[in-house]
Amino acid sequence: MTSGPLAGILVLDLSKALAGPIAAMMLGDLGARVIKVEPPRSGDDSRTWGPPFVGPEHDQSSYFMSANRNKESIELDLKSDDGKTVLRRLIAQADVLIENWRPGAFDRLGFGPVAVEKLNPRLITLSITGFGHDGPEGSRPGYDQIAQGEAGLMALTGTVESGPTRIGVPIADVLAGVHGAAGVSAALAGRVTSGKGTVVRTSLLAAAVSAHTFQGSKWTVAGEVAQPTGNQHPQIAPYGTFRCSDGFVQIAVGSEGLWRRFAPVAGLSHDEAGFALNADRIANRETLIDRIEAAFADRSRVEVLSELEAAGVPAGSIRTIDEVYDWEQTRSQGLLIDVDHAAAGRVSLPGPSLRMETATGESVLRNNHEAPPMLGQHTDAILAWLGDVGRIEFDHEDAETSLARSAR
Repeated sequence: MTSGPLAGILVLDLSKALAGPIAAMMLGDLGARVIKVEPPRSGDDSRTWGPPFVGPEHDQSSYFMSANRNKESIELDLKSDDGKTVLRRLIAQADVLIENWRPGAFDRLGFGPVAVEKLNPRLITLSITGFGHDGPEGSRPGYDQIAQGEAGLMALTGTVESGPTRIGVPIADVLAGVHGAAGVSAALAGRVTSGKGTVVRTSLLAAAVSAHTFQGSKWTVAGEVAQPTGNQHPQIAPYGTFRCSDGFVQIAVGSEGLWRRFAPVAGLSHDEAGFALNADRIANRETLIDRIEAAFADRSRVEVLSELEAAGVPAGSIRTIDEVYDWEQTRSQGLLIDVDHAAAGRVSLPGPSLRMETATGESVLRNNHEAPPMLGQHTDAILAWLGDVGRIEFDHEDAETSLARSAR
């Protein structure tokens, strides 16, 4: 048993690649026991995505490691009768099942919502698809970059000169996983009073569209189609990346009060014609950028950031990935964890984004993290555990009691 608010909750992760595994990993970070069900020999597709690979045989994918900490792995051939029998027994004991198969594929194996409900009426199922489980294009397979393009994110990213640009991380996958985990957590809380399971659905399309924020309402409310503006905010100025003598700084002047503090640093008057209000600065954005960069041309990044900090203006540098993980602030937030991997030994991984503490600062999240599993690493142990399922009934009761207390 782990610690954390979801301790005692059993999650079956039948998903692959990224969106589903991220959702399952987040629930594992919160204390749930997560069993990853993988096809024999090949396992999750992302086990082969690389390089880079690590370990003595150079066969452990760093991509797979990014989304599968705090899980056990069992190999099951779900096309076989034996594999289906084991999965049925797992479902009967589980609290949550996560799948991101193409719509209908899981149903055809005999594990659709109605069949699963008969096995376990209290089971919460998270189903993540590419474009939704229904609708005219619901049957399409979903991959992050395709979703980024179809959902409009690429049309907003980059510059007019660069053309549509993919966001540098699989943002549709990541957000679908985050939304899925939030939906499961709500369904677990709701089950305390209803006693019934729920089917939670999200998609890469839904997750990407949810990220539109003001760019979406610019169209739905004002009838304007957003265009890419590179590293400059489309509706606030100055807000973006600016060149100094030795590189770039980022500046966020998000209010008129901040503008009045920023202007003297850039050698400007806050009430100068054409710059006095945010709408004026947007209309004269290029001129404003030129004036700011001219003022910073003989100043280093350190000098500019120091002056901006003294003026109380939000600003920062642009870090490379290695610099991020070497940054003491990143480490202080628990965003880098060390685990012992069965093949690769001691490895460092990006850590969970949530912190939960008591009023006195004591963490209530799990007190240890497990390395991403080798394929089938826990098959024998899980099968042995299933051989004595009566022994674990109290785990579910304890989990329900814990959830009931938190709901009150």
